Amino acid sequence: MTWTDNLPPVRGRIMTHADMAPFTWFRVGGPADVIFLPADEADLEAFLKALDPAVPVMTVGVGSNLLVRDGGVDGVVIRLGKGFADIRPMDHNRIYAGAAALDKQVAKVAAQNGIGDLEFYTGVPGTIGGAIVMNAGCYGSETKDVLVEAYALTRAGERVILSNTDMGYTYRHSVPENLIYTGALYQGTHDDPVAVMDRMDEITARRETTQPIREKTGGSTFKNPEGHSAWKLVDEAGWRGKLFGGAKFSELHSNFLINTGEATAADLEGLGDTVRAEVKDKFGVDLNWEIKRVGRK
Repeated sequence: MTWTDNLPPVRGRIMTHADMAPFTWFRVGGPADVIFLPADEADLEAFLKALDPAVPVMTVGVGSNLLVRDGGVDGVVIRLGKGFADIRPMDHNRIYAGAAALDKQVAKVAAQNGIGDLEFYTGVPGTIGGAIVMNAGCYGSETKDVLVEAYALTRAGERVILSNTDMGYTYRHSVPENLIYTGALYQGTHDDPVAVMDRMDEITARRETTQPIREKTGGSTFKNPEGHSAWKLVDEAGWRGKLFGGAKFSELHSNFLINTGEATAADLEGLGDTVRAEVKDKFGVDLNWEIKRVGRK
């Protein structure tokens, strides 16, 4: 008998030895030991408190910025779903969003309620949980500009509240580790709903003409090095549209890694690391991954 045969009772759904590919935008990834889809925060809290503390835990939303390796994932993958997708406008131009709420849906609800400053989220793929961790942003705005506080559970199932300062935000990075975010509170500004929606439409139109949003991709592959654009370095290294197994960097935007249909996780990560090495060799610049890569090779 192994630990997977003695899991705590839950109200949600548990799957053992299930492939991660259906849970990521790249559509690749080997099996997780356990995938847990909690019904709600109370279900998740009880599960964490009862789970053997030696078992590793990882949280995913819609897998938009995630590359799961072909060997799969040790421990429990917690996949947050509709029980964590609540979006609630509040007084004083604030809005609460659950960790599984889509970023673009939060922007839409904010706009409909006359709350501005969150419209940039319409251009951020994925969910609020990932946005909290990564200080997600685009077109000059970031999560740190609007977040009031974040709500999370520790690995032991204890509830914590973190202020914006507690997050220690820098470019695409936050400080707290080993937390499972369940939601966040944002502060916007009062604005005309039509004006906010117009700005959102501009962001959407810009994305559709400059990014391969309908491909099997994971968003921006590399962080922009200081003083450089990642896409330009990939392009100048000669990797725009060039195949590497079943992977390539998009012809439309060369910082977007694409699964052309038959790629393995090894193809995608191998291409990324090959490009990183060539950029370092040719230009002396370090490209750091923005996409989170997890699991066994």
